[in-house]
This record gives sequence, C-alpha cells and structure tokens, in this order.
Amino acid sequence: MSIRLFYDRWPQYNTRLVETIRPLDEDQLALRAQPEHWPVWAMVGHVAATRVYWLCAVLGEPGADSTPFADPSLDGWEDDLEHPRSAAELVGALESTYAIIDGILDRWTPEMLETGFERWYADQRQVHTRTSVLQRLLTHEAYHDGEIALALGAHHLDPVYIWRAD
Repeated sequence: MSIRLFYDRWPQYNTRLVETIRPLDEDQLALRAQPEHWPVWAMVGHVAATRVYWLCAVLGEPGADSTPFADPSLDGWEDDLEHPRSAAELVGALESTYAIIDGILDRWTPEMLETGFERWYADQRQVHTRTSVLQRLLTHEAYHDGEIALALGAHHLDPVYIWRAD
C-alpha cells in the first residue's frame, strides 16, 4: 500500500496553483501583497525549489535533474529578484517538481515514513523523517499559497483557491 491515500488532495492543490499562475502576465507576476514581500513569481519559484531541496537533497529522491533546480543544494533562481520568471517557467517548475512528489506518493509505504535522514543546518545536526518532510512541504506550500492569494487579491485578481474540486 502506498501513501497516496493519505495525501490524495496534493495533486489538486498543485493543479489549482498551476491554473492560477498560467494566465498571469509579467506585471501580474510582479505583484506583491506589501512592498517588503516577495513578488508572486518568486514565491511560486520558492515553492517549487523547496520541493527539490527537501525531497532530493535531503531525502535523496531522484528527479532533480528533470527540474530547473538540478543542483538543489544551491540557491534557486527564485532568490534572484533581479531576474523575474515568466508564467511558462513557473508552470514548468511546478509541474516538474510535482512529478517528484507524485512518484513518492506511489513508491513510499506507511512503513517508510518514520525513516530518519540527517541534515546539517549551519553547524547543527538535524534528523528529519519522511513524514516530517511531507508535512513541512504541505504546510510550506499552503503558507505561500495564502501569500500568493493575498498578493493577487489585493490587486483584484482571482486568488489561488486550492480546495475547489472540479
């Protein structure tokens, strides 16, 4: 038995974010909820890059080379605010990084979720389980989906609504 049943709405959440981002133009992707916040495009890129960092760099899952973040240990292009990304680039990043998630939902079993993985952050050793990483990614994505919704809504654009199930 795979873990897909436990995360059965994640494909829908990714699809809703992709549907929201795909039609946005350069000016819309540059919108911010507040001047000190990241633009929409950077938050979307950050969501995609974070998937690769945690799943590939920390947990050792394959697939980074099929994403824009082939070396997940480096800062991603979302951190370079001088080089905005297009909707096509962002959609490609979301779809290619979600493919990694989609694969683990089928391959991982409940028995695998408590396996620990070592991560060094600065000089501190941390141990993360697969389940803690999945929870981290889901809550991280929900947090940034909310920020994206605020940024778009503040400018009278349709926000991300991940729970719509059509």
